[in-house]
Amino acid sequence: MSKRGDDRVVWDARRAAVGDPEAEAAVREAERIFNEARAHGATAFKVDGGQAPARIDQFDRTAEQIVLVPRVVGG
Repeated sequence: MSKRGDDRVVWDARRAAVGDPEAEAAVREAERIFNEARAHGATAFKVDGGQAPARIDQFDRTAEQIVLVPRVVGG
């Protein structure tokens, strides 16, 4: 989630595992977004099918889905 709404970065994990340049570029972009969001206080959750979401502190390129929730500021 971002101020623009729901941003998505998608890659093929099999292609990334064998060094496909396009898939690797997508992974790097996702990790950059993850690290930037975490630096600004966002909470990250790993969501894998059939399992409860789990909070994570480090980027996981093997996750089926990562959801970043921006820090909520009361007012």
